[in-house]
Amino acid sequence: MDSLDGHLIAALKSNGRATLSELADLLGVTRSTVRVRLDRLVQGGEIAGFTVLTRSDVRPDAVRGLMMLEIAGRGAEKIMKQLQRMHQVQAVHSTNGTWDLIAEIGAETLEAFDQVLFAIRRMEGVTRSETSLLLSTRR
Repeated sequence: MDSLDGHLIAALKSNGRATLSELADLLGVTRSTVRVRLDRLVQGGEIAGFTVLTRSDVRPDAVRGLMMLEIAGRGAEKIMKQLQRMHQVQAVHSTNGTWDLIAEIGAETLEAFDQVLFAIRRMEGVTRSETSLLLSTRR
């Protein structure tokens, strides 16, 4: 693999739908050179496949999770309003069973995520919590 192959791979990572002509123009080579290089990279296993990135794949909140909350007494409405004001909280759900509320949380880093959890646990009326990180999402 040489620098042209590296530039070709970088161009495809930037725009996987680029045509051979667009890639050739970008790299300053002919379409046939791009085709030959691309075929060789695929045959050699350097390019293992092509895929699509969806909006959820490139979310700014790379760390996501669900925080289940137990609320003291009748404070669920008050806590829900506080949670809704936090930009990291994407949704708040009321539920039955052990937990009173479930908060969907998103943050850019684990450290930022931890800070959100800490802030929620400090809210007056939150008596207990359990958090699960979302590792992958399938439709």
